[in-house]
Amino acid sequence: MIYFDYAATTPMDDEAVELYANIAKHNYGNSSSLHDIGSRADQILSYCREELAEILNVHKKGIYFTSGGTESNLLSIISLAKTKFYNGKHIITSMAEHASVHSAMEYLKKDGFEVTYLPFTTDGIVDLDTLKRAIRKDTILVSIQHVNSEIGTIQPIRDISDCLRERDILFHSDCVQSFGKTELKEITPYLDGLSLSSHKIYGPKGVGAVYINPIHHINPVFPGFHHENSFRGGTVNVPGIAAFVYAAKKIHEQNRQNIYSQFREIFMNKLNHFQEHFEIYQSTNNKMQLPQIIGMRVNGLEGQWTMLESNRNGYAISTGSACQVGHQEPSAAMKALGIRTGKANEFIRITFGKDTEEHHVKEFADFLIQLSLQRGNEKDLIK
Repeated sequence: MIYFDYAATTPMDDEAVELYANIAKHNYGNSSSLHDIGSRADQILSYCREELAEILNVHKKGIYFTSGGTESNLLSIISLAKTKFYNGKHIITSMAEHASVHSAMEYLKKDGFEVTYLPFTTDGIVDLDTLKRAIRKDTILVSIQHVNSEIGTIQPIRDISDCLRERDILFHSDCVQSFGKTELKEITPYLDGLSLSSHKIYGPKGVGAVYINPIHHINPVFPGFHHENSFRGGTVNVPGIAAFVYAAKKIHEQNRQNIYSQFREIFMNKLNHFQEHFEIYQSTNNKMQLPQIIGMRVNGLEGQWTMLESNRNGYAISTGSACQVGHQEPSAAMKALGIRTGKANEFIRITFGKDTEEHHVKEFADFLIQLSLQRGNEKDLIK
């Protein structure tokens, strides 16, 4: 099977697996224990914190390790909101955020917060004028995903920050899809908090991280814990964190963005000969588009049917974010773009990764073209 679902998860890097197994076997101590075995685990943890901070170009005191992107979003957003609640209880986010961000917002609503949800422009970007109009005197936090996981558009983090800094509004970004694919150190100076995940960059599942600028005094969501500087509870997953940070360093050293851009161009060129059969959701500005994520429709074909037919023919794709697959409602990105339900249900997502080869891209593009032509001929016969 040819895998085109790297935005959902990635295969774990072989060297990261070896590192995980080695540390799990030989440095198994609880990093909070005071004996030598625990101290060795704590030393590894401290080293990983320093290494991740260096990748992000932030202070290590702001790094907190978590169980993954979902927990990172939940804890960081809720903590930031509750830290600032004395200034107001209004939050702004986008309609296209990951399910975990929407879950954090629903939690905060029950605690008296109000949330404004911003749509996308036709380019898949948050409109700055719309954002400015949404800001109120009691707005304390904005959370906007850096790279959309379904269509790959890149949000203008610095421009958004410029709208917020003079108003003393905190800015959080879900960087799960952008980490390892864009240079996050270019945007970290403009963020108060961000969220990361390991399994999107060939690290182990069940590991993630949060960065919160140390200038902020954070109120933990669950008080009384002592791990991760009281940010969260639970024994720290030292082997997983070591493998995560190793994978992060490796993916930054082996940047493949130019290759993915070539693959995208090859894919698009093939589909362009049959434009009436397809619709691609992307930014018209290449600098605002992650090349390895392609969100699209095969006109007239339900996305789930296209996904199942692709699977039957040896191609693994998705119908959107893995956290939303199985639900009947359209993807978050389709809602944000204002795509009506019928067309939105035709959405599929294709993503490239380190094992993707040029002939895989060409073959799958040809498959989609044949699938669309075949279904079109069947409809003509019915008529």
